[in-house]
Amino acid sequence: MAPHITITPVGGTVTVRANGAVIGESEGAVELREGSYPPVIYVPRADMAMALLDKTTRQTTCPHKGQASYYSIVTPAGVLENAVWSYETPLRGAEAISGHLAFYTDRVTVERR
Repeated sequence: MAPHITITPVGGTVTVRANGAVIGESEGAVELREGSYPPVIYVPRADMAMALLDKTTRQTTCPHKGQASYYSIVTPAGVLENAVWSYETPLRGAEAISGHLAFYTDRVTVERR
């Protein structure tokens, strides 16, 4: 793992809401800290309502985590474009976020209890 990245279990329950609707709850979330960036919660895909997510063509690359794929969230209140990302095949050292999703918190609410 890159020396400035740490990935630790969150503990407790993480609830993800989009446009007021719960799209998932998990007790298996992890927190990724990378340098001076704010921490990011990654939630297991298995705990999310994947039927509400549509994969988009957007992709970005991080030199420490690899290539990210993006998803839009479709809710009755509207579509949140590219509000979710995932490193489906993360680079060595970031494997703990494989199979997990992260959310832009300016569009989605991620609550920790």
